[in-house]
Amino acid sequence: MAKPEVLTNVVDFGDNPYLIGPHEPIREELDTPELECIGEIPKDFSGIYLRNGPNQRHAPYGLHHWFDGDGMIHSAEFKDGKVSYRNKWIKTKSLAEESEEGRSIWPGLMDAPNRDLKTSWGSDLWLKDNSNTDITIHAGKAITTFYQCGEAYQLDPVTLNTLGSIDLESQGARLMSAHCMNDESNGDLLFFDYAVKPPYMTYGVINKESQLVNFTPIELPGARLPHSMAFTPNYSILMDLPMFWDPELLDKDLHKVSFYPEMQSRFGILNRMASGDTIRWFDADPCYIYHIINSWEEENEVILDVCRMSSPVPSQEVRQKLSGPYGTMLAWLKLDACYHRYRFNLETGETKEERKEDLLSEFPVINNRYGGLPSRYSYHVTLADTDVILFDAVVKMDSLTGTSQKFKFPEGCFGSEMQFAPRHNSNAEDDGYLISFVTNMESMKGEIQIFPAEDLSKGPICRLIVPQQIPPGFHSSFVLPENL
Repeated sequence: MAKPEVLTNVVDFGDNPYLIGPHEPIREELDTPELECIGEIPKDFSGIYLRNGPNQRHAPYGLHHWFDGDGMIHSAEFKDGKVSYRNKWIKTKSLAEESEEGRSIWPGLMDAPNRDLKTSWGSDLWLKDNSNTDITIHAGKAITTFYQCGEAYQLDPVTLNTLGSIDLESQGARLMSAHCMNDESNGDLLFFDYAVKPPYMTYGVINKESQLVNFTPIELPGARLPHSMAFTPNYSILMDLPMFWDPELLDKDLHKVSFYPEMQSRFGILNRMASGDTIRWFDADPCYIYHIINSWEEENEVILDVCRMSSPVPSQEVRQKLSGPYGTMLAWLKLDACYHRYRFNLETGETKEERKEDLLSEFPVINNRYGGLPSRYSYHVTLADTDVILFDAVVKMDSLTGTSQKFKFPEGCFGSEMQFAPRHNSNAEDDGYLISFVTNMESMKGEIQIFPAEDLSKGPICRLIVPQQIPPGFHSSFVLPENL
């Protein structure tokens, strides 16, 4: 087992709001420290809760955006009423090179590209692949990905050791976008990427034996910035949304994201193993979507539930309030997403859409056993009224009744994207627990909290205290024992 790292050198992160306070990076990797337990750990579930996120290692290259931080995985492994905690940096190629140099080499999202670098990643091949965004389980390994297309790194889900990246290039594929999707029913890993030159999008399927069994270009009218995708047993759903780089500025190597409300959103439905030229596009109202809740088939319709942003560009009021060198970053990270449902009629080509919930919420998850199948419950976070993104509450939404349950964290405590852990022999969609890492600014120690999924509003039934802080992060996954 690789020895955990402890970085003793002090790094001056300046006054960047995503490098101080609750977002201050930690410097130590822990491996199964002794945890204080408040409450009792349930014994009727097993598995591993994994969460990815940015944890900058070196002083920033430039202004530093939240998305620039080096990927770090935090894990909580549950078995027989006991829990083991670990955290490790993802040993990406770029982190290895920067560690050798002892400094940041790649510019970040708010910096100008450095075209003198021999290797870079992203849809325009100018960013550092920090693999800090998502974590998915496939073929017994954890797969970590980068928000703007990068290599897909494989980790041991138990030890968190980095095993290397998936060799997509030799199989004829390119990179992988932030959100690949694992179909637990058959082990397929579905993915896409996007680029500033044709083909502007590609789509692929890797089977449970880790073989690339479908890879095809998807024709788009220009360079786009899709963030996620969805699937059903028969179809994959891809997106062409009207928020992307200004094409004229992009030709000058300037990356300015703009929203084009005069354009329709388009959703492409493709048979999972088909060629990209058979995709069917469905028009909808202009919007932007970061995250999918779930999708499934009902007779002649495909249902798609998402967290939808109707106004993805910061308002003038928000821009004026958030000024200074980091004002643009802070303004663009103000998310106004709500639970939204689309119905795509495969016979008529008609799209119907409706807002299911007015509450602003994001980072949705479901019981992963229902991925691609009809589901009723989803679990979201709400955003605190702070300049930086912090999750101040967790919410369970019932799409059948339109009701919800909410638990608000105490003052100074902020949650993570939750994961659903089913009870042994569970017989209902919400028969299980919800797990979240918590950033506690009062104690300055991280926490692992376990909630009853049937009634989230009761609050945590168990709190495990980690002997160092756990900064906020991005996406998570839950590894069932049968998927190891």
